[in-house]
Amino acid sequence: MSQRVLTTESGAPVADNQNSATAGAGGPLLIQDQHLLEKLARFNRERIPERVVHARGSGAYGYFEVTDDVTGFTRADFLSEVGRRTETFVRFSTVADSLGGADAVRDPRGFALKFYTNEGNYDLVGNNTPVFFIKDPLKFPDFIHSQKRDPFTGRQEPDNVWDFWAHSPESTHQITWLMGDRGIPASYRHMNGFGSHTYRWTNAQGEAFFVKYHFRTNQGVRSLSAEQGAEQVGKDANSHQTDLLQAIERGVNPSWTLHVQVMPAAEAADYRFNPFDVTKVWPHADYPLQRVGRLVLDRNPDNVFAEVEQAAFSPNNFVPGIGPSPDKMLQGRLFAYADAQRYRLGVNHTQLPVNAPKAATVDHYGRDGLHATRYGSRQDKNYEPNSYAGPAQTGQALAAPLAVDGWTGTHEAPAHTKDDDFFQAGELYRLMSADEKDRLVANIAGGLSQVTRDDVIEKNLAHFHAADADYGRRVEEAVRALRED
Repeated sequence: MSQRVLTTESGAPVADNQNSATAGAGGPLLIQDQHLLEKLARFNRERIPERVVHARGSGAYGYFEVTDDVTGFTRADFLSEVGRRTETFVRFSTVADSLGGADAVRDPRGFALKFYTNEGNYDLVGNNTPVFFIKDPLKFPDFIHSQKRDPFTGRQEPDNVWDFWAHSPESTHQITWLMGDRGIPASYRHMNGFGSHTYRWTNAQGEAFFVKYHFRTNQGVRSLSAEQGAEQVGKDANSHQTDLLQAIERGVNPSWTLHVQVMPAAEAADYRFNPFDVTKVWPHADYPLQRVGRLVLDRNPDNVFAEVEQAAFSPNNFVPGIGPSPDKMLQGRLFAYADAQRYRLGVNHTQLPVNAPKAATVDHYGRDGLHATRYGSRQDKNYEPNSYAGPAQTGQALAAPLAVDGWTGTHEAPAHTKDDDFFQAGELYRLMSADEKDRLVANIAGGLSQVTRDDVIEKNLAHFHAADADYGRRVEEAVRALRED
């Protein structure tokens, strides 16, 4: 096998990659050393802005296979036939820490999927919990600021975390999830995934349904205790990345079974919970899980930066038959996710291989900008309408229209019969075993007891009391005991 020749970025062969050019032996460097300057300049630019949230992530390719007929609910082509397979890319992540953070920490996990369908890419951006901390995107920057490093101390501060939660009673349900036994997954393979938000499916007859996505791990749910998590971080900060990479390399391909909950659109207005509130779940007794298919991951990326760090997901990447609901948090993310990637990767990030459609033809009038690689032919125009046979609209909406009424302004969501911030958190607590309750209380008290302000502690305790009397009493006693030590 012949030796490959090292070249510069312009393709010229490199004569010496060990020594810089100098003015005589031992003299100063020469600015004419193009190879040296190019290497240093590229090195200075190798990093791009990391994600503000979900910075630390891992990814893999695979496929989604339809196992059950759902054509009665959606006309999405990739779901139209049992046995149909669609290539996918999945990115898992932690939420609050930076790119250099550890994997085995108590934090929600991102669960983002890109389906490369023949009608364009469909992105489903969710978490490993069915709910979230807040229900209005106006609060999202404040929430994340409270969870990230404090601008003065440079640390994540319990005072900030719990102070925000003290003023956000709707967080009580997600706190109960996060501080419970599933707060630290043993690996990405051993956790469930959820779309979290409510989405809208439309069938071929134009009938609309609201849906929630549930990806149930076929490996079984496995989690770590706080002590096991700390031990794992000390052994291998990249434990989840290591596990996913090695499992797929061994041919042990992780898989998940997708189920959906389906609500006829007409039932949404009178449902006992606001079905578009991401801090709430739909009890399975009301809307049972219906199987759709299975997700299998079978190929690792060749380059983590190119394919995981540059992977860009946006929940506004829909396909015909699937659309958004009035979920406020989802509506905010429809803008924010795509805009974050335009900032991080540039306006042409959709042309990067991991983000570009693989089974659909891209044909639009967007041109130019940083890193543009798509030009079209010289006859193509960059405006529409035109007289030159350029691409034209279909006139067919992706999803059924949504009726709206009322006055513009800043409104609280209309209240449903069970719409308080504590009922479902209490229901979740009451489902737990005695041992699970013990660990939940210990995890909450461990963080809350570090808060320095009594009023912040009292506000948070009031939330747990409102969820369940026993829940509140036990957390209060545990916090008091830790503060008296």
